[in-house]
Amino acid sequence: MKTAKQSVALSLFMERDQQMKKRRKKAKKRILVVFINLILLTAIASVGYLFFTQANSSLFLKNSTLNGYDVSEKTAEEAMQLFVDAYQSSTLEIRENGSTVLTTSLSDLGCRIDEAKLLANIQDCMKNQRLELLVNLFTSNSSQIEIPITLDDNAFQDIIQVKNLNVKRIPSQDAELIFRDGSYSIQPEVYGNELDDDSLRSLVQTALSSANFSGTSLNLVVDVPASLYKLPSVTKDDPDMNRLMKIYNRYCKASVTYDFGDEKEVVDWDTVQDWLIIDGNDACLDEDKIAAYVSDMANTYDTYYTQRSFTTSSGATINISDSGYGYEIDQAGEAAQLRDNLNAGLTVEREPLYSHEGFSRNGVDDLNGNYVEVDLTNQFLWFYRNGSLVVSSPVITGKPTPERETAAGLFPIAYKASPFNLKNQGTDDSNTWDVEVQYWMPFHDGQGLHDATWQSAFGGDLYLTVGSHGCVNLPLDVAAAIYNQMEANIPILLYK
Repeated sequence: MKTAKQSVALSLFMERDQQMKKRRKKAKKRILVVFINLILLTAIASVGYLFFTQANSSLFLKNSTLNGYDVSEKTAEEAMQLFVDAYQSSTLEIRENGSTVLTTSLSDLGCRIDEAKLLANIQDCMKNQRLELLVNLFTSNSSQIEIPITLDDNAFQDIIQVKNLNVKRIPSQDAELIFRDGSYSIQPEVYGNELDDDSLRSLVQTALSSANFSGTSLNLVVDVPASLYKLPSVTKDDPDMNRLMKIYNRYCKASVTYDFGDEKEVVDWDTVQDWLIIDGNDACLDEDKIAAYVSDMANTYDTYYTQRSFTTSSGATINISDSGYGYEIDQAGEAAQLRDNLNAGLTVEREPLYSHEGFSRNGVDDLNGNYVEVDLTNQFLWFYRNGSLVVSSPVITGKPTPERETAAGLFPIAYKASPFNLKNQGTDDSNTWDVEVQYWMPFHDGQGLHDATWQSAFGGDLYLTVGSHGCVNLPLDVAAAIYNQMEANIPILLYK
């Protein structure tokens, strides 16, 4: 067992040990506090130095990006040069239908970075970094700035021209109404690839302004849309053209060919289209123009009661003014007939409607080789058919007194009759007769051609003494030859 002294000694030892431990523990705490204070002071000094140096630096902070570029610890000028270099290597490519037709650099195109404005923008960005230095210093930060671009208009216009695009230009063509094989149809429009400089430049300028160059090298591709091409102004579906086609096809096949012997007058589509009056979906023919056409035709071909020259069988040229023979167009009737023919779409060949009509014509020659010619002075007759002489003979015409003289002029043979009784009831027996002739062919006011068997001779001056009452007396055989080839309306020409 421990003694009392040992117990006290042990107790004192333990107490001193406890005190020593406490003193050592306090000493450690004081050392730790001093160490921590040193660390804090060092950190504060370092941060303060960092803030001081960065706040007064002309460089971007570390971990800085500008429009995607790493500009850490770069000056504003160095950052700007990154953008300038990138823009100078940027290109513009123009494509049509998937093919490249022009490639040029943006610098050649006249596009430039406004370096003064860009530098100012970069410097403003650096200032903003300093204003939020506490945050930006310990984090990565990314900024975006506007890249100011200028355009040299002369250089731009010099390059952006349609002629500089490597493609063959085909012009658009309007749909058109064409006349082929006797009818109208619509030839469809053609879509080409023509475009103008202004439209092309506007397209490129829009692409440049919306490209939003941010700093990295730009390869701008501009596709020329089909909508930029010059389009046809008239298509095959154009309602006005389709309406016109239907109207034209109602009239274009119609034609009227007028027969004037070997001469023809044709009214066809070349003339008719000028006569059309179109009103909406309907059309009619201009009555005034039709009447004017018929009037002009009458002025050209009418021979009724017109003065004419004639070369006699003896070779003399004479003028005939008194002419009850010839052709005269019925202008009102013919205008109506022509209008109806055209409205019906007919193709006809015919003579015009006449109010007076001769026997045969070739153009304005209404004798046309078929006529009786009587020389009243020389008392001689010729009869021609189809240009050939049928018979010629001396004759006896009317006694040259006012009551009995044979009328001079051009008249139609009204008809022929065989036999025929010539009658006259005078005031005395000397002026009364009733005689039968074999061949009667009247031409004017009771005068006519006929055989005269009571005459013993013909020609010469016999008409002065034994002349008729206006008729042309013929030998029987001559009268028969004429009668056999005579037809109603063959003209007889009598002259002195």
